[in-house]
Amino acid sequence: MKKFKVSLLQLDIVFGDPETNYINVEKYIKKAVSDKPDVLVLPEMWNTGYALDKLGDIADKGGQRTKNFLSNLAKRFAVNIVGGSVATEEAGKYYNTSYIFGRKGNLISQYQKVHLFGLMNEDDFISAGSVQNQFVLDDVKAAGVICYDIRFPEWERKLMSKGQQILFVSAQWPAKRIEQWRMLLCARAIENQSFVVAVNRVGEAPKNSFNGHSLVIDPLGKILAEGTTDVEGVFTCEFDLDDLTEVRGSIPVFKDRRPELY
Repeated sequence: MKKFKVSLLQLDIVFGDPETNYINVEKYIKKAVSDKPDVLVLPEMWNTGYALDKLGDIADKGGQRTKNFLSNLAKRFAVNIVGGSVATEEAGKYYNTSYIFGRKGNLISQYQKVHLFGLMNEDDFISAGSVQNQFVLDDVKAAGVICYDIRFPEWERKLMSKGQQILFVSAQWPAKRIEQWRMLLCARAIENQSFVVAVNRVGEAPKNSFNGHSLVIDPLGKILAEGTTDVEGVFTCEFDLDDLTEVRGSIPVFKDRRPELY
């Protein structure tokens, strides 16, 4: 059996206040490592929240602060970190950027959110990325997306088509659409025959409320763990990656695809 343990950091995010948010993230990372997880997973835009009209003052320039911060913590605790995402500035443009670090503090992958969410005015301030986010953690093939990306199954299928075993999702998904969050993530797990590890924030923002429901889902769509509604905290779940062999062997959806048609 190949066990893999994930710790989901379901956090409140203080709107437009990076200093407080970095302190809070560090506190919860220190708390989470006591469970001895293989990987820690953070929510979306945890450094600033969706304070998009303030990005000129608070976005992380070149992502440098976040990269140094997460790299040092990954190395200190010898843990992989899927760093959710943060607001960054690159050459005068702003991005919703994810960083993934290995146990030695090495930057494994970075990703700029591809699908921007108009209902939260993201596309008015943020530039879209165009690069896939595929990586390997402890010999486990994985991929990562951010929030609205999960509404585009063709994007996840492309990401998961090279044997990826886990799809990591970081989000600020509003409470009023939380049932869609659960259904979409279960569908992504089933259709890609993969584990899904998805972290959503809690708390209030000027225009939205967030109620967690961070999830770990198995390849058959069964929810293995779910973060308590409205509670900030760490939720840890261990699963067996060998389960993928049986699921993918019985219904070989990737082998049976017809890519010449779609």
